[in-house]
Amino acid sequence: MLYPQKINAKNMDLIIKISIIISVFLGIFLVFLNRMTTPNIHWAGLCNAGIIYIWVTVLYSINKNINIAGHVLIQTIAISLLTVYIDYKTGFKAWSVNLSIPIIIIIANITMLILTIISHKKYIKYAVYQLLIVIVSTIPIFLVYENLVQDKTLSIIATTISGVNLILSLSLSAKDIKEVIVRKFHI
Repeated sequence: MLYPQKINAKNMDLIIKISIIISVFLGIFLVFLNRMTTPNIHWAGLCNAGIIYIWVTVLYSINKNINIAGHVLIQTIAISLLTVYIDYKTGFKAWSVNLSIPIIIIIANITMLILTIISHKKYIKYAVYQLLIVIVSTIPIFLVYENLVQDKTLSIIATTISGVNLILSLSLSAKDIKEVIVRKFHI
């Protein structure tokens, strides 16, 4: 039985560089095509935002020391920025801040809770990312406070879920956190 050959790191770097160059040329071609065909509709910017989002995901995923919680954080930030950009380019109807960002934050918090339940012994590995997601989760409340959100319900739910998630995660892993603190600080 023949097995596929593993691509070595040098070839992988070459493939990535060539793919990035192709993506850049594709982005330039899309802008040119957009200007030539439909200059009043700026669809090339949306396509290029998608290409950038894909490369953020791919380059982060290729990293050898991937932490699932870090991936959740990066995806939460990247997809939130992408939805705001798409909303802005399509006339800013505020669906990104009213719906998308709160839903993305809810999903990120549920994912972090599942990670904590499944691998509570490794919670310390996820703790920093959990705190960063909680910080990102305060954005909807800030938007509510600044009156940038028309429907406040989903934003309040997202922030509440984030707070409850943090409390649940800490309570599920309290013993492990205490052990790590004692071991690290020789208490």
